[in-house]
Order: sequence, then structure tokens, then C-alpha cells
Amino acid sequence: MADIGGAQETGKKGGKKRRPGRRGVVRVDMTPMVDLMCLLITFFMLTTAFSKPKIMEIVLPEKIKKEKEKEEAPKIAKSRTLNVILGPENKVLWYTGAVDDPKNPPPLQVTDFSPTGIRALLLERNRALFRKIEQFNNDVISGKIKMPLDSIEAAVTRLKKEDDTGPIVLIKAYKTSNYGNFVDILDEMSIVGIARYAIVDINWIEEQMVEKTLGITPGSAQ
Repeated sequence: MADIGGAQETGKKGGKKRRPGRRGVVRVDMTPMVDLMCLLITFFMLTTAFSKPKIMEIVLPEKIKKEKEKEEAPKIAKSRTLNVILGPENKVLWYTGAVDDPKNPPPLQVTDFSPTGIRALLLERNRALFRKIEQFNNDVISGKIKMPLDSIEAAVTRLKKEDDTGPIVLIKAYKTSNYGNFVDILDEMSIVGIARYAIVDINWIEEQMVEKTLGITPGSAQ
């Protein structure tokens, strides 16, 4: 809003005339503009979509230092090794241990990504560590354990690192598996809290095991 104000004087006969040499003073009211600016800021804050990049965090193994290259790899119990093979048509196959005799490989078990599938298996194998993490989270929520928010993730990572009973999962993919299942199995590792897992290539023996278990004709799955 703006108005112009100026002094006026009255003549002898009641007529009105402006005082010579005086201009009107313009006064601008900025209140409506401030209100409009606040409304616009609020509008854009409420209507702008803030999107976060969709990424997946994968923890890679540390590089071996030169002085440690000749050290023997740590021995792992076969009972802790869980081989997970992504098969065709959203199937998941698994077996424990290793293939010691190619002529007599261990039997493959077939499951899927349903609630009673691979997640239930991983929970059962990782029950001890999962209970530790769950109890820790409950203690933080209830206030029994007090620590900064940025230290909670580090504490969970330490629990995983100190675990020596949970499974060591080797993730492998059959040649007709799809990328979506690969993302799904990595999500399952995170949800269940598997401390140690690795992505490795499937070998020819395991390919034959998959084909025999699912009744796939060799050479037909290309």
C-alpha cells in the first residue's frame, strides 16, 4: 500500500490550493510484501520433494599388507560356511561346508525369498548374534545404555566383528539368475545382521549341482 501526502492551505474564498514548492511524500507499506514472502517460502518448503540417493553400502575386505602376504589364511570351520546360490525363477539354493568330492557333492536345499525362506534360515544360523544386537538396541531405546546416536552404529559393528559363532555366507549366482535377486539377498544380509559374507563366483561343480537339483538340462540355460 502506498499513499501520497502533502500540505494544503485554504484561500480567502474557501478555495483549496497547494502550497507552492512542496511535493507530495510517497510512503510505501512493506508489510504485505513480507507476508507474501513468508507464504512463498512456506509453499516451496511444503511442495518441494527432497529425495535421497538410493545406494547400498557394501563393506569391502581390507587390503593385505605386504608383510602379511605370506601369512596363512585363518582356518574356518566348515559348519560355519553357508553357501547361498541364486538360481533361476527366484529360487535360492544352499548347502553348508564345501565340496570335498566332486563325484559325491553335498545335497542342495531349495528355498525362496518368502518369510519362511532364506531369511528364516539365516536367522536360525545367526540367532546368537541377532539376539545380542536386538538386546543392545532395546537397551538403547529404554535408556539402559546411554550413548550418542553416532556411536550406536559403531557399537553394532563392533558386536559383529567380535562374533565368532555366526555363519560365514558365500553368495553365488547361477548363470540364469537375475540382478533383482542379487539385491534381495544383500538386503537379507543387512536385515538379519550377518557379520561376514562374501560374493564369489560359482564353480562348475555347483552349476551341475543346481542343474541336477532343479532338473535343468545341461546347456539349455544360456
